Amino acid sequence: MVAKNMTQNNETPKLAQTAAINWRKTFGLREMGVYYALVMLIAVLAVATTYLGKSNYLSVMNLSNVVYQSSLIAIMAVAMTVVLISGNFDLSVASVAALSAVMLIGNADTIGYWPAVGLALAVGMSMGLLNGVIVQYVGINAFIVTLGTMTAVRGLVLIYTDGRSLSVRDPNVIETMRAFEGGKHDIYWLAIALGAVLALWGIYQLISARSKGQPLRPGYIGKLLSGLAMIFIAYASGGELILRNPVLFMGLFTAVVWSVLTYTNVGRRLYAVGGNPEAARLSGINVTRYKLMSFVLCSGAAAFAGVLFASRLRSINPAGLQGAELTVIAAAILGGTSLFGGAGSVIKTLAGALLLYSLTNGFNILNLGANYQGLIEGIVVVTAAAIYTVGGGVSRKS
Repeated sequence: MVAKNMTQNNETPKLAQTAAINWRKTFGLREMGVYYALVMLIAVLAVATTYLGKSNYLSVMNLSNVVYQSSLIAIMAVAMTVVLISGNFDLSVASVAALSAVMLIGNADTIGYWPAVGLALAVGMSMGLLNGVIVQYVGINAFIVTLGTMTAVRGLVLIYTDGRSLSVRDPNVIETMRAFEGGKHDIYWLAIALGAVLALWGIYQLISARSKGQPLRPGYIGKLLSGLAMIFIAYASGGELILRNPVLFMGLFTAVVWSVLTYTNVGRRLYAVGGNPEAARLSGINVTRYKLMSFVLCSGAAAFAGVLFASRLRSINPAGLQGAELTVIAAAILGGTSLFGGAGSVIKTLAGALLLYSLTNGFNILNLGANYQGLIEGIVVVTAAAIYTVGGGVSRKS
């Protein structure tokens, strides 16, 4: 009896210590750094715009505009996160998006909008399949392969357009494009309901884990904070929260990918494939299939982003979306996705995309011009990578 009591007394401090360590990790820079940076950036921009007499940065209209502007990059960045988790790399996303946009604009007047959308998606996904086949079956490094396809696909765009801008002329097609990309929806009550569900879910998981002496995972805190943030944003909107179709597509795509990665065997196997391909292969996982499908998903998402981009402008320039692949990768890096595979979060990637576009939006409001924008964005990305690297080293030592 005495031994049993002594054992229980020894286990209790260990459980408390485990919980304390987990809380520290949960709120540490490695787990929450991108969220801290986003909140701090918004706060600084809000104070700066108020002090300088500029338009209110925290207005619902401005914040919703930031989300809308980031939606296309965020869709591609979420899919890029999947590729990075699998242990590969894809530099061709922006070129694939541009090619899909060109295919849509170039054929919509002739065959109709929706057949042209199908053609654009098929062409984009075929590029991803080509990347995956070369990487997995020929054995060339993904960085080299996608660097080559990035250049080649951009060349196809120039050949198809003959170096000229293309535009849609059919009024029916233009109206369909406007309805598909520019549709608006009031999601006030939906945001309230989803926020309440997320917050209650996070609270339940925290209480359950605490009562059972289990580790307190960052996801529990993330659900709670995300739910409260959604409720606050909806409340601050004054009873009307309008979002456009691309934002809804972005949210739906992110939710689906997050659910698959978090709660399914497919997601667990993908993390295993990226973390240790040989161990995954010995465990019976078809490593080639998972890596191949991650390329197809990435290019498919890029093609869909290209469709939205073309539908937004109803025209396309041969240089459209040039350089966007760097922004896509930067969003994933800001979210803490490992460049070596096996680790990453699409929710954090989404926060990384919002952080980048909050910077852009803030520069525009403050009239600072584009000269400093690239410098500061580069510093932010390098700083984030340094924080995650140092944080990872500290975690392994502790």
